Amino acid sequence: MYKPYGVLMKQVETELWSRRKFVQLSAAAAIAASTTTYAAEDTMKPHRSMMDVAFEKREPRIAFVGTGGRGTSLLRNVLAADGQIVALCDIGQSKAEAAGALVVQKGQKQPELYTGSDHVFEKMMDRNDIDLVIVATPWNWHAPMALYGMLHGKDVAIEVPGVTTIDECWKIVKTSEETGKHCMMLENCCYGYNETLILRMAHAGLFGDLLYGEGAYLHDLRDELFSNAGEGLWRRTEHALRNGNPYPTHGLGPVANYMGIQRGDRFAYIVSMSSPERGLDAYRKEHLKSDDPRMRERYIEGDMNTSLIKTANGLTITVKHTVSTPHPYDRINQIAGSKGIFEDYPPRIYFDGLNKEEEWEPVENKPDSKWKKYEYPLWTREGDAARKNGGHGGMDYIMLYRLLQCVREGLPPDMDVYDAAAWAAVAPLSEQSVKQGSAPIQFPDFTRSHRTKRSASAIATLA
Repeated sequence: MYKPYGVLMKQVETELWSRRKFVQLSAAAAIAASTTTYAAEDTMKPHRSMMDVAFEKREPRIAFVGTGGRGTSLLRNVLAADGQIVALCDIGQSKAEAAGALVVQKGQKQPELYTGSDHVFEKMMDRNDIDLVIVATPWNWHAPMALYGMLHGKDVAIEVPGVTTIDECWKIVKTSEETGKHCMMLENCCYGYNETLILRMAHAGLFGDLLYGEGAYLHDLRDELFSNAGEGLWRRTEHALRNGNPYPTHGLGPVANYMGIQRGDRFAYIVSMSSPERGLDAYRKEHLKSDDPRMRERYIEGDMNTSLIKTANGLTITVKHTVSTPHPYDRINQIAGSKGIFEDYPPRIYFDGLNKEEEWEPVENKPDSKWKKYEYPLWTREGDAARKNGGHGGMDYIMLYRLLQCVREGLPPDMDVYDAAAWAAVAPLSEQSVKQGSAPIQFPDFTRSHRTKRSASAIATLA
């Protein structure tokens, strides 16, 4: 039995705080918030698991919150997958209007627009003709928007990196369980060609017993961080509030899928350390005028964060993050087992007894590839459309096509609220470890041991 709306709303009403307050938070307050958890006894209370719970089968009526650069890119892909858009929300009216024009260009009627204030999304979500809400906003808004949406009868898909504190991780889990509504993270990298191929190869046992993996987000974003538009208006603030890995999921999500995290195994504890901060200071000295207000900002986020995660089954994962140093784009995307290893950028593989003279073998997406039979079926069927519509090489299209497919066919989501919580937890727990001299920090078990009831990602088993 789900709790009444009024009872549930009281649990989360204090979460709906403004962007201005977020920017004003001190680093100490951010760390304190990230380590707040529900009492241990709370995890033992009876609860409805959302694991393997199917969507209500229907053609979803979709709304967007956030129609800036990322939101508009997602919208284009949803439209390409014939998604039906009924409402759009953004604090900037011109952005919402431009997004609305895209919908009309695809032959749909003009969606209703909600603009002008931080909390106008609430008015949109109060409607009863919306089934699925896609959230593509600054990170601090993901949790309050997801909570409000679920409490008002909507399934919600939030952009990476999900939510930002352990308290928020528990809140999205508990609210999903209590409302029966899904909350998913839109981790597009889990749907990349290589990531889906290697997941299915690992599931088939080609790598033997899995042992270790590595994922990363190594991306020079200095120009973007100091831009006067888009993410430059808010993302740099994170570097003044946090010292850990604030953006772990692009590299971590695929490795977690390879290892069956939340599907038999789980993250047990993390050890994290950060290098000194130098990159943003050096960049602004070279590119900004001496009287620019941004010269007075104080950054605490180390240029390179390296975290080690131990799983309950004994596997190890390395997770790295840098966006403030010169570096070619790289997610590493490594998985290794008793029979072989794969590593990306460039994609290459090594199997015991198959490779000669300890040399890597390239992994190429060609019709005659020896690994073609492990190709993800949606890449086989929809690959041309994915590459045509773009979005990080097509992975965005495959992700959103699959999300709509799960709703239309009444299937469970490939990645659920427990994945969202576990992957997002890396950010606050890495901060806590760094603050405590790289001490080991335990992960909560968001599934409360239900992870043992399933064994593989649906991406690995889709026929």
